[in-house]
Parts: sequence; C-alpha cells; structure tokens
Amino acid sequence: MFVRKMTPSQSSLFGEIDDLQDLTFIERPIRRSLKTAEEIDKLTVDEDLNDIERAVYLLSSGEDVQRASVIINLPILVRQNPAETFRRVVPKVREVLHVAGSDMQLAAAGSFLTVLQDDIVLIQTHTHSILQIVLLNLDHRDTVVSNAWLETLLSAIDALPKDTIRQEILSPLLSKHQLSQSVPARLASCRILGKVVGKFESSVVKKDLLPLIRSLCQDVEYEVRACMCRQLENITRGIGVDHTKVEVLPELVELAQDEASIVRLAAFDTIVSLLEMFDSDDRTCVIFPLVKAFCEKCFKGDEAVLASLSFQYGKLCHGLSESFTDEQHLWFLEFYKKLCCLGLQHENGHCESQTYPLELENKYALVRRNCAYNFPAIVLFADPNHFLSELYRTFSSLCHDPEISVRRTAAGGFHEVVKLLGPNVHYIHKELINLLQDDSLEVLDALLNSLQETLELATSRGEGAGPESKQVNIPDLVPALAAAEQKAASSLHWRVHEKLLQCYSCLPRVISGDQIYFRFFQRMFSIITTNNVLPVQREAVRTLCVFLRYNRKQEQRQEIISKIKQELAQGRSYWNRLRYLDLCEITIDLFSKSYFCKHFLIPALELVSDPVANVRYKLCYMLPKLRSVIKATDKHLLQQLEFCVRKLLCREKDKDVVVTLRKTVLELDKMDITEPYHKRHERELLDQKKEKEETLLLEMELLERQQSEAKLAGDKQSEKKQRDSKSGLSGSKGMSGSTSGATSSSSAGKEMRRAKLARSRSLSGHPTTPKMTNADKSLKVKDSGSCPGSGKSAMLPLNDDNLRPHHFNVASSMSPTPSSSSMPVLIRSNTSSSVDHRSNGNKDTQSRKLSVQRKSNSFGMQSGRE
Repeated sequence: MFVRKMTPSQSSLFGEIDDLQDLTFIERPIRRSLKTAEEIDKLTVDEDLNDIERAVYLLSSGEDVQRASVIINLPILVRQNPAETFRRVVPKVREVLHVAGSDMQLAAAGSFLTVLQDDIVLIQTHTHSILQIVLLNLDHRDTVVSNAWLETLLSAIDALPKDTIRQEILSPLLSKHQLSQSVPARLASCRILGKVVGKFESSVVKKDLLPLIRSLCQDVEYEVRACMCRQLENITRGIGVDHTKVEVLPELVELAQDEASIVRLAAFDTIVSLLEMFDSDDRTCVIFPLVKAFCEKCFKGDEAVLASLSFQYGKLCHGLSESFTDEQHLWFLEFYKKLCCLGLQHENGHCESQTYPLELENKYALVRRNCAYNFPAIVLFADPNHFLSELYRTFSSLCHDPEISVRRTAAGGFHEVVKLLGPNVHYIHKELINLLQDDSLEVLDALLNSLQETLELATSRGEGAGPESKQVNIPDLVPALAAAEQKAASSLHWRVHEKLLQCYSCLPRVISGDQIYFRFFQRMFSIITTNNVLPVQREAVRTLCVFLRYNRKQEQRQEIISKIKQELAQGRSYWNRLRYLDLCEITIDLFSKSYFCKHFLIPALELVSDPVANVRYKLCYMLPKLRSVIKATDKHLLQQLEFCVRKLLCREKDKDVVVTLRKTVLELDKMDITEPYHKRHERELLDQKKEKEETLLLEMELLERQQSEAKLAGDKQSEKKQRDSKSGLSGSKGMSGSTSGATSSSSAGKEMRRAKLARSRSLSGHPTTPKMTNADKSLKVKDSGSCPGSGKSAMLPLNDDNLRPHHFNVASSMSPTPSSSSMPVLIRSNTSSSVDHRSNGNKDTQSRKLSVQRKSNSFGMQSGRE
C-alpha cells in the first residue's frame, strides 16, 4: 500500500474540515442549553389572565426570572391599577423578598424607589406598606443589598411629606436604643439623620434630633463617629448659624482630636466646608489653632490624611485668609511649600524622588498632585505681585516634578496662573516651553485644553495702549510648538495631534506671519498629504486656511494658493483631491465670496471630470454651497456651474452619484425661493465684513512696504551725507582752489540723480515723500486702520518691524452681524492709540489731512500700475 503525499490544496481542505469540526463542538453546549418541553410548560402562562392575576400567579409559582420580571414591572402595574396592585401584588412581593437573592432584592429596591417618587400615582394611603418593606430590608445580611435599600430610602425622603417622615422613619429611629443596634444599623441612622434634618425647623432639630446626634458622635465605633461627623454639615445648615457655635462647634473640635485618623479627616473636611458658618472670632481663636495642629500632626506621620489635607488646602486658605495675621498667613504659605516638595530632594536645581516604599511614594505623589491642583488658589492667596519671590520656585518644581500626574495637573491649571500673573506672565515663559516639550503626551494633552488662551495671554504685555500692548517674543516658542507637533504626530494618540492642530489656529495672533510661513505652512501640507488619520487631515486643512486668511504678504499668499491647487486640487491621489473639497468648505466660511470665487471655485468645478466616483460624489454634495457663494451679477461663474451640473447629468454612470445629483438639482432649484430674506441679508452683511477685513490686510501690506522703503531711503540718504561730509573734508584739505563752474556742475548732477530717483519711485507705485515724522506715521496708520462704518479708528503699531498679526482685529462695530466662525479677528480693540485722547479741536483737521493723504497714496499706487 502506497502513501501519497498530500498536495497543498488538499492539506488546506483538511485544515478547513478540522475548523468546521471545532465549530460543531462549540455549538453543542448551546444546543444543550435550550429549554426542554417540560421547562417550556412550566414557563407557559394562561393567556386569559389579566395583568394583576398573571403577576400574582408568577410570584406564587413562577420561576425566579419570572418573579424578577414582575418586580421590575411593578411601577407599571401601580400606574395601571394602583388599588389592586397594592392589595394583591405588593404583599406577594413582600413574601418573595424573604427568600429572594441579591439580584431580585436590588431590582425590588429600584422599583419601590420609582413608585415612591412617582408623582402621577397618588399613593399616600399605601406609603406605609412600601416604607415597611424598605425599612425591613435595611438590615439585610448582604452589605450591597442593605446599601441599595438605604439609598432607596434616602432618595425617597425628598419626595415624602413631612408627616410621613416623622411617623414612618423618625419615630422608629428615635425609639430604638442605638447601642443595641448593629454597626450597619447605626451607620444607616447617621445617614438618615443627615438627610431628614433639612425637612424640619431648627427648633424641632434641636429638641428631638440633637441628643441622638451627640450620642452617635460619641459612639464607641470609630466608623459611626466618622459617618456622623460627615453629616454635621447638613445638620449645621439645618439648625442655622445661631446654634452652630454652641451645639456643633464643640463636637467638631472634639472629633478633630480623635484617636482615629478617619475621624480626624472627616472633622477636617467638615470644618473646611463650614468655614462660612463661623464668625471671625471663632476662626481666629478656635479654627486656626485646630487646623494648625491638625496640619502639623499630619505632616509628621499621618500620611493617610495628607491627601485630603492637600486637596482642601486652597479652600481652607481662602476661607481663613480674612482672619489671618501676617504671621499666620506666612505659616500657611510655608506649609504649602513643604507639601509641594514632599517626597522630593532638590539637587542642582532639579527635583529627584527619594527612595520610599511604593505605597508611601504614591501617597506623596498624590499630595503633590493636589498641591498642583490648588496652585492658582495659592497664587491668589499669596498675592500675584509676590509670585517671583514666594512661589516661583515652587511652581517650577511642580512643572518639573518626576511624576507625570503632577506635571499633567500643573499643565491643566497653567492658564489660570497666566491670568493671575497678568503683566508679569514672563516669569513663567520657561515653564511653558518645558511643558510643551515634556516627554509625556499626557502633559501636552492637559496643556492643550487651554493652550490658545495661554499663548495669547503669555505673548501680550498688558491691555493698555501704546508700547504696553505690543507683542512679547517668547524665546524658543516656535521650536517648542513644532517639536510638540512632531511628537504628537509620531505617536498613536491622534486625538492629541488633532487638538494641537486646532490650537495652531491662534498662531496668527501670537507669532509673526513670516514665522508661520517658514515653520508651519509646509508642515501643514505634509500632514494633509501624508497623514493617515482623516480627522487630523481635516484639522490640518482648517489650520492651513486660517494661516492663509491672516497672512499679509501678497507673494506668500499667491505661492500658498498655487501650491494648494497643484498638490490638492490637481493632486495625483484622489485622497488629496477630497481634501481640496474639504478646504473649499472651510474657505467658504473664512473668506469672502469674491475671494473664494477668484481663487478656489474654478479648480473645484474642474473636479466634475474626476475619474474617481468619490470625488464626484462629494462635489455633487457641495454644489448648493458653491452656488451660494456666486453672486447673481457674476453670469460667467453661474454659467460654469450650470455647465458642471449638465455635464454630470449627461455623463454620470455611478448610481450613488446620480442619486445625490438628483437631490442636489432639486435643492439648487429651490435655493432662491426657500431662503428667508433676513438670513440672506445677514449673510450679505457678514460677507461685506469679510471683504473689509481682506481690504484692510492689503492696505496694511502697502503701508508696511511704504514704511520699509522710506526707512531704507532714509538710511541711504544718511549714509550718503556721511560720505559727502567725509569727502568734503578731504577735498577742502587737498583742493583748496576749486572753481565755481565745477561746483555748479556737481550740483546739476545731484539734481539729475534726484529726478531719476523720484521717477523710479513713481513708476514703482510708491509716492516720493520725504521721511515721515513719528506724528505723520501715526496719522497715516490710523487712517488706514479705519473702515467705513466703524465707530472708532484703530491705531496700528507700525513701529513693530514685522507688523505682527497679533494686532489683527476688526472693530466690532464694522458690521452688526457677528462672525459665525471662530476665526481670529483683525484689529484688537486694545490697540487704540493715545490719538483718541487728544483734544477734540485737532480731530477735524487731522481727519482732513488723513483723507487727502490717503487719496494721494492711492493715486500714487494707481499711477505705478499704469
């Protein structure tokens, strides 16, 4: 007998058979788990029974799953037939709960809570029976079940009337001797007292409830004392401020000195929550020594309480700050500094962890994290003017902490510290750069939540006019932002990358346009064309559009637009062409209609012949939006759009594209009819505002050129005068006998050179004006910054070399319609010059000079073009 070798196809076939056999083994237990005929008979119920009878039958002789179903649907039965439900079903439920399991007990607790809170059904006559079931199951042996019934009771107290609470809940509670009750029962009593105290007057609370409250505060079990201590806040608010000092404060002082740390912690938390209830004398004479002793004891050896102390520290300092002396204020500040360095040692300016057991090290890290959380509150407590001398080293330690969680918390509150420092924000520029370059993406993610606000505040130097409103240059900010983006891009956390790109939209208000152009534009193109995550690509497209919107150099804008058309609209990958359509959607919102139609519309319509159906599908979807940006007077573009639609109707073969195209054609036909007039008017006003902003950008670019050329011409003239003066001195020494004819010929040569220079300037489109004085410069700039319809003229700081986009805002009074997009605005309102504060007598003459000067500038530009 010969054994043949199996071919690869046969071996793969046998492998598939083995897999199928494995599947049959998997299915066998499922088939065995199906119900048999006898089990189906047991689960079958007579269809003629009504809902009440069926519920009674299932509770009496049904299976556990059927009983649980009845209990879960008990609120529905109460709404349908409350009388019969409480007469026949609820007693059966009570019997079932004696032997029910935990799942059924939890279901019953939820159902009875729904019944007690139901406002539709009037169950005042049946509340007694429900509360008896709830109170009976409070002592269940299973802790989870008993806590569920307790939560049901506590939640029901809000919906129950006062008399019912007194009769059904408080009377049994007050009649029982507490020491004879179990610990869970006494714990439940504490929570019930804390809940019901708000239902009664302070006199009733003081007379009936305070003796029981004192007894529980002095219970032999520390768990009961701690639980009752945490309820003292509600009790104090129930009895009012008058009785707090006499009735509650002595108990709190005694509990704060308890032998159990959990009781001391509960007392400390309660004291912090009730600081507003104590007067100044109590805070100074009672609370402060108590809290001070508590802090010292915790710091020396009670690490379990340090976490809560550090978390409540900011609230504690602000609650007691009004009653502090200078010495007490300094003590609390120094103690906070100790907490921030707990578990660390400082060597050579760096924080390093000391060697502790792992559990203790985690507790110390939690304390430092809570300190980082409370740092903005401590800055306010210590006075921001003293930040450099008192808190800078502490903040730097938190930002360089070896634990990631501490640095993440410090980064999350960084913007709050920036707000508090105000003009002194430059103190923490170094820490901002370090957090941007942190090794952990968690830290960067926390910083990104408010990075736009942080950067804008960190790069501004006050809100006043003049030099104080200029932009501040943060060293290494641009490299740090670029490094953070590279780190996020190389990781798998694409949401962090997306969030960072979203924050980049504030860069036109933070750094100069040249820095954006040379450091970020090419990177945005690279992300759009190479990244594999669609949300990241779209966010990069949006950021690119924002950069383009606020770039002020015509050459750079033209280069960017041509690159967009070349790499996206005409890209080899259909993925890039889809991103171009995304870019069109964004630019419609950012730019004016005329600007979009001039630069972006035609390449989008040319995609009608794209070989990929997905591109044509998206174009069909966008056609109504493209139609909305074409003005009715622009017949040529309307004809091109109509030709695009006709071409699709004639040649399209893809089914999905055809369906979308038909819907789009119907929508295009209804556009001019269905749109309300007020919406159209608002859109037109918004478009006019965008056009004014774009015109202002061009004017500012022209002024920047004029200023740079005037400065260059002035420098050349000064250099020439220096050379002439030097040559004149040497000539006077060497050639004392010069003739008058030579002098006249040299002066004629100078006049010819001046005429040629003036002609070249006029041809280049720039007026031949001498170097402007500072006052003239400010007047010219003010004229260029004013727009039709604006209430006030904005002063542009042309003394800045880069004319940075930080000052780009348009006055809010330009248009009554607010901008719908979250784009940066053009001329900041805080850049108003001192020109507005001059006397009213000079305004008219200045405005006339401005109009004449502006007309001359425009005429010079037009003549240069001609």
